[in-house]
Amino acid sequence: MDPLFADWGWIKEIEQAIRLLAAACLAGIVGYERERGDKPAGLRTHMLVGIGACLFTLLMVELVDRFQQDGVQADPIRIVEAITAGIAFLAAGAIIQSRGEVRGLTTGASLWVGGAVGLASGLGEYILAVMAVVLTLIILRLLRLVE
Repeated sequence: MDPLFADWGWIKEIEQAIRLLAAACLAGIVGYERERGDKPAGLRTHMLVGIGACLFTLLMVELVDRFQQDGVQADPIRIVEAITAGIAFLAAGAIIQSRGEVRGLTTGASLWVGGAVGLASGLGEYILAVMAVVLTLIILRLLRLVE
């Protein structure tokens, strides 16, 4: 950290807020695309998934920092697994099987991506999160034309 800002105790909280906002915005972009197509999970759902995954990630980082200072070995992969399982549960709810036809599978997958975008944002990996959103939009928009 820059020594100029060393006395500012709230810099960490500002960065965490920026990460949450990035997760909401980036996951919201995917959600907006789904909303425009009148799909089951739209803007708000994707934003909430992104924020939730980001928050769990921020908490994971805090827990790892806190416990590794006490000499305890923390396992951040367990938190990632929990986030993935929770999002998979939501995504499964978006998938509907009716009269032999499966619907909502792409929406479920986009929710899963929204969670991953939140995870990346929570870790401060903004470029990775933006690249994932761009690729997701290309897949959702352009490949729809091919299909």
